[in-house]
Amino acid sequence: MSSFRGKPPIGRDRVRLSSSEKQQAVAAAKDSRPEFDNDKLLNLLRSAKNELQGMRLIHMHLSLLKDKDPSSQMIVRTIIQELGSKASYLQSFNISNGDVIVLYKGLKLTGVTEVCQKVEQIFLSKTTLTGPNPYKEYSLYSIMELALNFVNVIRFVEELQAGEAGTHSTETKPPITLEEMGKLERQMQMFDLSPFLFNQAIANLDPQGDDENEYYELYISIKLLQERLCPEYDLTANKWLFNYFTANLDQSVLRALNHGLSFMRGRRIGININLSTVISTGFVKFDERLPIDFRGNVVLEISKGDLIENLSLFNEVVDFAQDRRYQIAVDGLNPFWVTNFDLEYLNADYAKIFWSSDMLEMDPGLEKYFFDRIAEQDRCKFILARCDTVSSLVYAHKAGIKMVQGRAVDNIMRKGVSVRDAVSAAKGMTD
Repeated sequence: MSSFRGKPPIGRDRVRLSSSEKQQAVAAAKDSRPEFDNDKLLNLLRSAKNELQGMRLIHMHLSLLKDKDPSSQMIVRTIIQELGSKASYLQSFNISNGDVIVLYKGLKLTGVTEVCQKVEQIFLSKTTLTGPNPYKEYSLYSIMELALNFVNVIRFVEELQAGEAGTHSTETKPPITLEEMGKLERQMQMFDLSPFLFNQAIANLDPQGDDENEYYELYISIKLLQERLCPEYDLTANKWLFNYFTANLDQSVLRALNHGLSFMRGRRIGININLSTVISTGFVKFDERLPIDFRGNVVLEISKGDLIENLSLFNEVVDFAQDRRYQIAVDGLNPFWVTNFDLEYLNADYAKIFWSSDMLEMDPGLEKYFFDRIAEQDRCKFILARCDTVSSLVYAHKAGIKMVQGRAVDNIMRKGVSVRDAVSAAKGMTD
């Protein structure tokens, strides 16, 4: 979940283009009919296949914007040029589905993220996304290590060229409005969340581990909650209102847990939570009422997006967590973020990587680098989450990831079988 930082959607500060930036973008957009760079990008990628080390990619998913602006691509490229003078290499490409892809080298991740957030705020202050991006995130931008995603990028552009891909996302429901969000917020004050509160085990594959179940993540099914409380609206389409909703949802979850954690007795638990919630009075009350046997046995799961947008607040939360004996998990990582985050410097106790079958196609050299980064972080424990196949569990074993979570794990446990034994047997069959 992301932090709303306590600011209501209406009246919030908007990031705006300067007059000169807007004029440049509009003028350039009118100069000529848009020319797309699909072929140019493909040729560059194919010729540079063996020179990918250090190359990164920004993917701006403009095709997912509900209200399209003909000058969108030029606006993005104008803003991205802020980075040009600092980069050892930077080149932007207009893609035929409306997206912009930028290749670059020699820039700090923090500076790139700030510029991408500026672009996102400009567009999402005026319109909404029609759905998640290809990487299953509700974000207008993605930043990736090109070598880790080379096959996917090539495939994406080739499919566009063949006419097999494009703006297939369609909005089936309108985004929730501010007025409807107010009604939903009032409903949440009195609503019983218990039917929507689930738990899922994180299994420990290490045969030396004391307990096969490391902890149980408690989570609310947003999909089921939406179907019950506002079936005619899409809660996730407006990023700002969704962030506000999750902040309120956190408080409702804490109130529900305050009424009793007896159903989780004897188990360590994890709670998805916003950084802003951890410093709220609602969390202080939760902390005061936490049963003594749960002290030291609660993991606070913080999303990667929340961490990036609120790094100073994250550091405050870490200090508080250490003082009150909570542990921290950084949620929603992929190989790019694992290889670019120093998770031990951040004092994270756990790091959750979302499984994707694309990880099976990683370049061998980059895969080794990814595995080495996992191996060298002694204190931070890695979890491969969203494991829905046996191959994902075998991959975790291969990568040196000791913990797994997902439907495949649930299915094994439901049969009364040890996850450790099942993964060991599956690995034996693939060797």
